[in-house]
Amino acid sequence: EHESLKGKMAATGGEPSSQNTTDELFQNFISEVKQIEKRDSVLTSKQQIDRLLRPGASYFNLNPFEVLQIDPDATDDELKKRFRALSILVHPDKNQGDPERAQKSFEAVDKAYKLLLDPEQKKRALDVIHAGQEYVEHMVKEKKKQLKKEGKLLDVEEDDSEVFKQAVYKQTMKLFAELEIKRKEREAKEMHERKRAREEEIEVAEKAKREREWQKNFEETRDGRVDSWRNFQAKGKKSKEKKNRTFLKPPKVKMEQRE
Repeated sequence: EHESLKGKMAATGGEPSSQNTTDELFQNFISEVKQIEKRDSVLTSKQQIDRLLRPGASYFNLNPFEVLQIDPDATDDELKKRFRALSILVHPDKNQGDPERAQKSFEAVDKAYKLLLDPEQKKRALDVIHAGQEYVEHMVKEKKKQLKKEGKLLDVEEDDSEVFKQAVYKQTMKLFAELEIKRKEREAKEMHERKRAREEEIEVAEKAKREREWQKNFEETRDGRVDSWRNFQAKGKKSKEKKNRTFLKPPKVKMEQRE
């Protein structure tokens, strides 16, 4: 993978620019992906289903290019052809002996295809792939910088094309997974906030309802309370008058006893 890069360096008599290095390494990476696609394109229906549902598939399948095994630079026509071929392989009608797993595989393929048809989502996926490669390139530079500082040969395992490809692949998958975890955390937070806001709305509505019911009951029983108060005042007045009359009654005159 790096032989062409070294050749370029020898021809120019110096270090290639950072942008040229990045572009060439990325193109080499894509070329290797294409070779893998050729190898995997002959997978049977069962092998494709097993691939799409392998342990960790919920994270592996976040990369739509990985799901469809297609070059990130593929045209829309190439994308459609690849989708058509792969969807036929994993379609439940073609895998009646394993319809449930086939359906899940088909859904994964369909989801990846629709995602890549959306320019904005496709760009985000490509950004993740580029970021994964740039991270590995940076890591390799840092390793070589440390080796140079220690006076050692500038040989790292990523100089091997297969090791480099695997490092980029792992880092890319890691980035997709981290983004998905953050998305789920953000979604959970938003859901919690919506739930809390809804609970507050319900609480406010119930409080207003209680206040309306209290006001309604207060108005409906007002006449009864007024009558009761009047009756209470009337009884109190009568009782007071009766008490006053008893107080004003003249005392009894005692009869004098005769001697």
